[in-house]
Amino acid sequence: MKTTSVKPPIEPKVGCIAGAMQIIGNKWTALILRDLFTGPKRFCELERSVGTINPRTLSQRLDDLEAYGIITKQSFNQVPPRTEYTLTPKGQDLEPVLKQMAQWGEKHFLSSCD
Repeated sequence: MKTTSVKPPIEPKVGCIAGAMQIIGNKWTALILRDLFTGPKRFCELERSVGTINPRTLSQRLDDLEAYGIITKQSFNQVPPRTEYTLTPKGQDLEPVLKQMAQWGEKHFLSSCD
């Protein structure tokens, strides 16, 4: 008789992956987070570094990340006004996830990572 080994589930409770994807699964979000891992960024810096993102979309993604507690938004009272976005500790916890995504991309899509 053949014995079949069953792998344990990848998530501790059903819904964990879906919950994470609700936060980081939107288009552009991972790239925004990637850029924030190097330090605080202003809106215009993110707009340039992320690529062809629509400013309205960038604003929405930043608002969503702030609502989830992934980033903080700090406004400085100066002329011209300045706002910076920074990862929270909760956001910093996503670093290994994004690094794994980058490693997977490098392994399977090396030519497009150049």
